[in-house]
Amino acid sequence: MQQNSCFLILSLSILLLPLTFSDARKDALAGGWTPIKDIKDPHVMEIAKFAVDEYNKQSKVSLKLDEVVKGETQVVSGINYKLVLKAKDGSADNTYEAVVWEKAWLHFRNLTSFTPVMD
Repeated sequence: MQQNSCFLILSLSILLLPLTFSDARKDALAGGWTPIKDIKDPHVMEIAKFAVDEYNKQSKVSLKLDEVVKGETQVVSGINYKLVLKAKDGSADNTYEAVVWEKAWLHFRNLTSFTPVMD
């Protein structure tokens, strides 16, 4: 009888184990975009500043970062940051979407795209 009870408990544990972890995986699916909860986080602001500075170098303009409006991350070989940000071009305040690919362990960042967003 005790052997049957142990077998039943073990079988139920094996069946229920995937269900235990399935809710945790819903928040961050591999390859899916996940909203950034704290857009004022210093690292997020650093990524936004990098995006604007890199765009300025590539485009020979002088945008000034105003604020990060919203953002998402995507786990790849590193992390993609998709940020919607406001930046000033002289007196004009415009909205842009920037995507930055970061491999923090290699101290690597790359501006993948930087495009105007129509309000």
